[in-house]
Amino acid sequence: MFPFSRCAAGFAFLLLPLLTACSDAGPTTDARRVFRYNQPEALTSLDPAFTNKQANIWAATQLYNGLVELDDSLKPGPAIARRYTISTDGKTYTFTLRPDVYFHDSEVFAGGKGRRVVAQDFVYSFRRLLDGATASPGGWIFRGKVLENSQGEPHDTCFVAPNDSTVRVYLKEPFIPFLGILTMPYAYVVPREAVQKYGKDFREHPVGTGPFLFKEWDEGNAIVYHRNPAYWKKDAQGQRLPYVDAVQISFIQDRKTEFLTFMQGKLDFLSGIRAGSRDLIMYPDGTVREDFRGKFRLQKVPYLNTEYLGLQQDPAHLRGDNAAAGRALQDKRVRQALNYALNKPDLLAYFLNNVGVPGLSGFVPASLPSFSQQLVPGYSYQPEKARRLLKEAGYSAAKPLRLRLATVAERKEVCEYLQKNWADVGVQVEIDVNQAAAHQEMVDNGSSAFFTKSWLGDYPDAENYLALFYSKNFAPAGPNKTHFQSAAYDRLYEQAKLEQDVAKRYDLYQQMDRIIVEESPVIPLYYDEVVRLTQNNVQGLTPNPMNQLVLERVRKN
Repeated sequence: MFPFSRCAAGFAFLLLPLLTACSDAGPTTDARRVFRYNQPEALTSLDPAFTNKQANIWAATQLYNGLVELDDSLKPGPAIARRYTISTDGKTYTFTLRPDVYFHDSEVFAGGKGRRVVAQDFVYSFRRLLDGATASPGGWIFRGKVLENSQGEPHDTCFVAPNDSTVRVYLKEPFIPFLGILTMPYAYVVPREAVQKYGKDFREHPVGTGPFLFKEWDEGNAIVYHRNPAYWKKDAQGQRLPYVDAVQISFIQDRKTEFLTFMQGKLDFLSGIRAGSRDLIMYPDGTVREDFRGKFRLQKVPYLNTEYLGLQQDPAHLRGDNAAAGRALQDKRVRQALNYALNKPDLLAYFLNNVGVPGLSGFVPASLPSFSQQLVPGYSYQPEKARRLLKEAGYSAAKPLRLRLATVAERKEVCEYLQKNWADVGVQVEIDVNQAAAHQEMVDNGSSAFFTKSWLGDYPDAENYLALFYSKNFAPAGPNKTHFQSAAYDRLYEQAKLEQDVAKRYDLYQQMDRIIVEESPVIPLYYDEVVRLTQNNVQGLTPNPMNQLVLERVRKN
């Protein structure tokens, strides 16, 4: 069952019971009732407090639930909370819980039987995110938003459970995207008993409320989940979810081996296609090559991810060549010229098989409802204008602009294309390839003047993207990697956070994005797309711009 992995024999005993019988599953189970996916990136924890990477998010999504969840159109709706209200001042959120949600059966509970979820479980789970002892990277979803004490820390009364079925969250001021934040895996509910029993080992002993139960984790090789026969959700016909009896996660790191395994029918879907496989199965225009038509389904949908170049606005930590580049990049004309020099549509066509949308607007990606290229026009390919701006800034053939672009190996080919575009207008760019961790550190500490980066949305609201340019969010503590600073921008950002009228809020978002276009602390290269390959017998696996993996309604024919 686990191709190219030494763990096949070790996990056979876990799946063998499923191939004979499964409680509440009906007839004899076979491989058609086991959903198999691969996770090429390392998975570090099954604790929702550590869902700061896609591998952890996908794995945790199958095990847990939150108060609310996103629907197919990325709007928050009821989950464990059957209903909710927001006070007229936008600062008090009240959630009423369903009475039929239970934690998975576990040794941590009396008699090994999972108990009912109550409001205090959410209070505990939320406070745990903020507890320094937990060391969760997810505390930011509440910090600065919920009610604070005189020291500026979350107040003891910001999360309250007046009774078993009611949870209240108190904000210090209105924050419109807050419901969206509560759909994130960080906000999933966990039982105090399990965390107290296992401590930090809760990462490998998860107990949740979700459609699947944790069975085994052979770290680095495979994870197996079994169907939760007591899951609280049912379909429209009254059948209890999920439909499949097990989930099997493998960890094939080599992308070519992963693709071959999929083509052998031993994986049910793939997310994302690396350059080699992309060229193998797709024409440059993004359509499937004839050799592969009909062998699987290819789905391509907008992705909440903007691929961009950052231009450091704060020279304080720049040294050597980076310092010289940083001084050049202080000139807005230079930043704009670098943008006009790029042929972004050709970049998508020749290097990415048209997977993505050229970044011809602002920083907010095309998959969000506030996006408007008409209202936020960006930079088209105008090399003559780039040359003119560079000349105005004092650069010429005798005095060329020299820059160093920091990147990682997987973006090297794209950077080489950009390098040629810039050379055409007289800019000499050296490509500096670094290990991912070193690159991240340089970007976070402001020691790189010019760098490649991407921003994958945490929740489906433009505020999450525009926060990258708020002056109080400077890296490394915040997401403002370029240290962009504008009083006018800050005023709009603070106003937008409080604006409850959707149309007015979108107008504020667009005003902010126009400032980013004009000042150019970043160069949006393209707005990404999710590409998924799915076996023809898989039904109910629907991609969305968050690239979520939700398996509770998946069937295999």
